[in-house]
Amino acid sequence: MSAPTGETTLHVAGPTPYDVVIGHGVADRLTGLLGDGAARVALVVPETLRELAAPVREALAADRRLTELVVPDGEAAKTVATAATCWDALGEAGFTRSDVVVTFGGGATTDLGGWVAAGWLRGVPVVHVPTTLLAMVDAAVGGKTGVNTAAGKNLVGAFHEPAGVLCDLSLLATLPRADLVAGLGEVVKCGFIADPRILELVESTDPAALTADSPELRELVERSVQVKIDVVVGDLRETAGTAGEGHPGREALNYGHTMGHAIERAERYGVRHGEAVAIGSVFVAELARRAGVLDDMTADRHATAFGRVGLPTGYAGAPYDDLRAAMAVDKKSRGDQLRFVVLHGVGDPRVLAGPSEEHLRAAYDAMVARA
Repeated sequence: MSAPTGETTLHVAGPTPYDVVIGHGVADRLTGLLGDGAARVALVVPETLRELAAPVREALAADRRLTELVVPDGEAAKTVATAATCWDALGEAGFTRSDVVVTFGGGATTDLGGWVAAGWLRGVPVVHVPTTLLAMVDAAVGGKTGVNTAAGKNLVGAFHEPAGVLCDLSLLATLPRADLVAGLGEVVKCGFIADPRILELVESTDPAALTADSPELRELVERSVQVKIDVVVGDLRETAGTAGEGHPGREALNYGHTMGHAIERAERYGVRHGEAVAIGSVFVAELARRAGVLDDMTADRHATAFGRVGLPTGYAGAPYDDLRAAMAVDKKSRGDQLRFVVLHGVGDPRVLAGPSEEHLRAAYDAMVARA
C-alpha cells in the first residue's frame, strides 16, 4: 500500500472510470475532480457540517456558481421529500447536465446526494467528499444511491457512479470516537469477505491506536476501499457479473446487512450503521455455522474481531418475528425466500438461500445471548 504521508490514488475502472484520492490534507484536489465543463456546482451538506465545509464551499465558489443544498443530518435526510426539495433548488439554479453535484458528509449525505444527482436530468456528475470513516470505505464508492421508505432502508434509489471521490483523512479527526469505531464495522466486514490482512491488522493493533493520523487506520481505509473497488468493477449492478462461479458478486458487500438493516429499522435508525453491520455479521456467521458451511474457529472469530474494536456483537431489542418480517423485504430476497451472504471461509463469500427456521431462530437466540 502507500506510505503514511502524501496521497494515494485508487482507480476505479469500468464504463465511467474515476479516481478515489486518499490522504491527509488533500482538499486542494477537489476542484480537479470536477472536470472542466461545469459552470454551476451544488453542494449537498448537512446543517451540522456547514462550518466544517467552509473551505470546500469557498473553493467551489471561486470560479463556479454555487448552490448550497442544506439537508438534515444522518438518516433523516434520506427521504423522497428532501430529494424533491433539492431538485426544486437545482431547477431554480438552472442546473444543466454539465454541472456537478458535490456531497460533503457521511454515508446518508452521500446516498441522498448521489440519488439527487442520478435523478436530475436523468443523471448529472457527482463528486463525493466523505467526512466519516463509514462513508469513505462504503457509501462513497460504487455508485449505490438511495433513500429510505416506511418499508425499509435504501429500497428506492439508483446506480450512479461518482465522477470522483476525495477521502481527506484529516476530517476523521473531527469525528466522535463512537462514530469512528462504528465505521470500523464496514472495515472488519471487508476483511472477512475479501482481505485477511485487514483482520490481521485489527487483531494485532491496539484499538486505541486506530486514530485519524495513524498509519494503521490509513492502511485499513485503503485496503477496504480497494476491496469495494474490486467487487464493484466486476458487478456494478449486483447481477453477479464477472465475479466467478459461486461468488455472489456485489452482494458480498451486503455481508451482515440483512439482519443489520432489520435492526436499524427496529431501532428507527437510532443505531449506527456500522454497529448494526457488526451485529448482523456475527449473526450470519452463527447462521452459517448452524447450516454447516462455516467452521467454528471462523464463526467465533467474528465476535472477537468486531468486539476488539469496540463494536457490539449482540442485540435483544426486538422479537424474532419482527426482525424476520423486516428481513423479508431485504433487497436480496426473492419472493418469499430469504437469502443471506454467508462465508464458507475467510475470503469465500457465498449465498445461502432459504435457511431453515430452526437455524434462523438458533442464530437469533445466540445474538440475544450476546447482548
